[in-house]
Amino acid sequence: MLKCWLFLWLTLLLSSMGSTQSIVWLGTFGGTQSIGLDLSSDGSVCVGWALTISGAKHAFRWTRTTGLYDLGTLPSYTSGSVASGSSSKGDVIVGWSEHVSGIRRAFYWTAANGMQPVGSLGGSWSEASAVSTDGRFVVGYSTTTAGVGHAFLRDLTGGMRDLGTLGGSRSGALNISSDGSTVVGWADNLDGEYRACRWRLWQNTIEDLDTLGGRGSQAYAASFNGNIVVGWSYNEAELFRAFRWEPTEGMQSLPILANSYYVWAYDIDQNGSTIVGETSLLSAGTRALRWRWGFGVEDLNVTYASNLQDGSILTSARAVTPDGRYIAGQGIHSGRREAFVLDTWREGDTNGDGCVDDTDLLNVLFAFASPGTEDTHYEDLNKDGIVDDADLLTVLFHFGSGC
Repeated sequence: MLKCWLFLWLTLLLSSMGSTQSIVWLGTFGGTQSIGLDLSSDGSVCVGWALTISGAKHAFRWTRTTGLYDLGTLPSYTSGSVASGSSSKGDVIVGWSEHVSGIRRAFYWTAANGMQPVGSLGGSWSEASAVSTDGRFVVGYSTTTAGVGHAFLRDLTGGMRDLGTLGGSRSGALNISSDGSTVVGWADNLDGEYRACRWRLWQNTIEDLDTLGGRGSQAYAASFNGNIVVGWSYNEAELFRAFRWEPTEGMQSLPILANSYYVWAYDIDQNGSTIVGETSLLSAGTRALRWRWGFGVEDLNVTYASNLQDGSILTSARAVTPDGRYIAGQGIHSGRREAFVLDTWREGDTNGDGCVDDTDLLNVLFAFASPGTEDTHYEDLNKDGIVDDADLLTVLFHFGSGC
């Protein structure tokens, strides 16, 4: 017993080390650029595109264990491809593949069947933007038989649905809420202006989310049930501004950094408390941003400066996991624009409150010997598939960090 308490005392003594948040740079396929566009729910899978040595864009799927994997292209559409969305487990991926003529075709990918066409609304062009958490529903943009672009919803077990417009000619779907109830994107109104909108699928309605006073807006993502929507809008000065929309408050401009010119919001977590995006600064180029409830706007380069001591810069935050823990996007690393995955939690933190304490210790003990790697099973701290001694020691070695 004495040895046990002595070990615990020594462990707590070592807990003086600070935050151990980490960033992983994903690399390329031999080219000069890559970008992460979406994440699985547990942050273990990232999708996007990377340049080959010949300069072609290729869709990728990255995991912590396998690294960057080239998803290839659709047959005949071999000019390039982009992976834009991932299911909750990272096992269904969607995007588009391009023909040498420039025409694009939406695809969905699974490990069993590879890359398959999603289809279209009758026209020759289609792009898939996102897939539901269960991998069943795909949303995006397709030309109709009349050659006009419309937002679509494709049930992979059924058919294709035209989501329509706000009375104008065009529309595009950019994301779907986690519960599958809401699609967000943009649509033309009767005046020909494109407006951020949301389609409430269960009610079969489309809603104009308005603008910040300018001539157009787009919605990029929604909270779990679609009640909070984020994106960008022109303001009265015709500058891009990030917005947060909810039914009671309408569209509100998000806070900005000093010297911001354009600002975009790209993704939101499950409960609407964390939003990620980017800003174009007048004097320093683009910077990755995060907005957190109660904290305002953050330059991720300032918040995680200790992870960027090699001179790297985070330029754009494109995706965030439902719990707000992992962020994916693009930065400047080793002289090229490169995809990254950022873990924003402290090592040993199982609930994301920023403090490694008794709660985390108890979480690991109660989950001990159970399988890890589930979407919300954060007690498997080293992601080896089991909650065990290694995870318990991680909590002990970092006990008190951030408290």
